Amino acid sequence: MKTVLRVPAVAALAALVALSACSTSSPDVVSRNDAQRMSTVVDAVVLSSRPVTVDGTQSGIGAATGGIVGGIAGGSTGGRREQVVVGVIGAVIGGVVGNAVERASTKEEAFEILVQLKNGERRSVVQAKAAETFAPGDPVILITTGGKVRVTKAPAVSAPATTPTSMVPQS
Repeated sequence: MKTVLRVPAVAALAALVALSACSTSSPDVVSRNDAQRMSTVVDAVVLSSRPVTVDGTQSGIGAATGGIVGGIAGGSTGGRREQVVVGVIGAVIGGVVGNAVERASTKEEAFEILVQLKNGERRSVVQAKAAETFAPGDPVILITTGGKVRVTKAPAVSAPATTPTSMVPQS
């Protein structure tokens, strides 16, 4: 029976690690809630860009899951008295380990991008590393959707299309 109790514990810990790895703040990934919504676009120029680390989350899910796993694993050892003591110790250690796993698995490498808007105002945006890199002087656009801002390179501006004179009605 001891083996049966450890299988759910291992499965719960594996699920925690898998779920926490799904979290991202990448500018290349757009939330389903932000799809098909109008965004505000502002032109800017990059002043500087530097690497930063976005700290991992500590929602309590990792600690709770770790505590349950540790309690089950610890409670399945020894006699009746030892099971209680080892179960409590296992729950505490599991909670600490679960919290650390959640925090480490949700930490992201990012960039702080300092930009200057056309009106002279400066803004700073922190976003996860993506395919694009930014250098001072790069023209960029700030895209704001639902309160979230992301920076991307500005598309090339082309001259507006003109209508051939043969198609313009003569008066």
